[in-house]
Amino acid sequence: MNVSLAKDLSVYQLVMGVQVPPKPLSLSPATLLSLVRAQIDLLIEQQIAATLWVKLPPEKIWQSELARYQSSVGASSFIYTCQIQERGKEGDEGAGGDEGAGGDEGVRSSSSPSSPSSPSSPSSPHHVPVHLPPDTQLRRENFLMVLSPQFCSLILAHRPLKKRKNQTSGKVNTHKNQPLLIITTIEGRVIQQVLDGIQKAIVPESSPILPASFICPTAPQAALMNQLLAKQLLRQDEINRQIVTVRTTKLQEQNQQLYNKEQLKDEYLNNICQELRTPLTHIKTALSLLNSPNLKPSQRQRYLQMVNTQCDHQNSLITGLLELVQLERNLDGTTLESVRLSDIVPGVVSTYQPLAQEKGIMLAYTIPSELPSVWCVSGGLRQIVINLLHNSIKFTPNGGQVWVRARTQGDSVLLEFRDTGIGIAENEIPKIFDRFYRVRTAATEDYGGAGLGLTIVQQLLLRCSGSISVKSKLSEGSTFTVQLASIGNIPRAIATENE
Repeated sequence: MNVSLAKDLSVYQLVMGVQVPPKPLSLSPATLLSLVRAQIDLLIEQQIAATLWVKLPPEKIWQSELARYQSSVGASSFIYTCQIQERGKEGDEGAGGDEGAGGDEGVRSSSSPSSPSSPSSPSSPHHVPVHLPPDTQLRRENFLMVLSPQFCSLILAHRPLKKRKNQTSGKVNTHKNQPLLIITTIEGRVIQQVLDGIQKAIVPESSPILPASFICPTAPQAALMNQLLAKQLLRQDEINRQIVTVRTTKLQEQNQQLYNKEQLKDEYLNNICQELRTPLTHIKTALSLLNSPNLKPSQRQRYLQMVNTQCDHQNSLITGLLELVQLERNLDGTTLESVRLSDIVPGVVSTYQPLAQEKGIMLAYTIPSELPSVWCVSGGLRQIVINLLHNSIKFTPNGGQVWVRARTQGDSVLLEFRDTGIGIAENEIPKIFDRFYRVRTAATEDYGGAGLGLTIVQQLLLRCSGSISVKSKLSEGSTFTVQLASIGNIPRAIATENE
């Protein structure tokens, strides 16, 4: 049996067209689901063989209710399921027609309607698919209509079209979270008008969908109504508990995240205090030794040098901390800019040439001028190059080599810093981006610095969807590779942000 309905059919308009129509209530999709489940519970418990007219969202959580009824009542029931025909692959508002009612907290499901348990399966002989055109007015409506001599009911959900024009495309967007206008009724006059309207909208005209002798009862028996109300209360309570469980879980996760942030903050402050205390301890020790009356000139010179070195270290820590705090505070609001590596790298390398020559280090770069521009935080690329180049020179012994080169790889631009320095142990590589971490050699030589340079580099790269990777071997050197998106292949988040 092939049934189709005219595009101008609207169950909502049929209901509102009766004299003194039922009043729509603004409710959630979860309430709609509880009403549907309560009706199915009643039909199954009373073994009422009915004809159902339905248009529900395609998710399994809705379709399983129809399958549950059909498997219980069996061959004595018929289900007419309205299905919107797809418009190819356009993705227009959902071909499943689920706009009238969607999921809500505690009632969501991602299962496909093509599940074997779905009543829409062609193997169900008493299921009749009803085809709706893509532009049908029923697109924004969902309903369940029960028709039997003992009991008739209608549950209808209508999502009003709340217009909001998209500035770029001009398309009308709908708010998926807005409440539904839900009507539930057992009045025979209302249901009969909907039934008559459906009969008139069948294309092409065919035999009646119900026997001519069928009369919609004015109202069901009082006992059935009492049972239906009880089941509605039970089902609503069940869904409310599910929603509370989901919300409670979300709150627990949020509380855990806040707790973790507090723990990190405490750890961060503790690390800062430890780092600032270390140079002060060395300075105090050196000053106390300088007061010794038997101090030799060479020892005095060594202790004065210690004080000077530790003061520089203290200053480096404070400067690095202020820089990191300022960066983290302002990073989210920092704009991204288009930058050419050839405009930044050569200038930074030339600045470090005197230092490299002083240590006898061969410093060279290869930055092709035809490389595409990249996205980076405003002023951030220069800071990244400075920090990585500074580290390469600092940890490369006298007579070593440092190379900086750039190349494309797929949709990205790679910037490599390679050196023949002291290298990093494999088990230490994951730690080098931690705050205050500083590489030391086996002889416990301290190379100074605040241990914040790589942390700042990583923060800058995260802001522009870039990344950094490290390859290193002890006593052989290290290679730091920065990956940045080229202008022609902007990550979606960046493109949206910069529109």
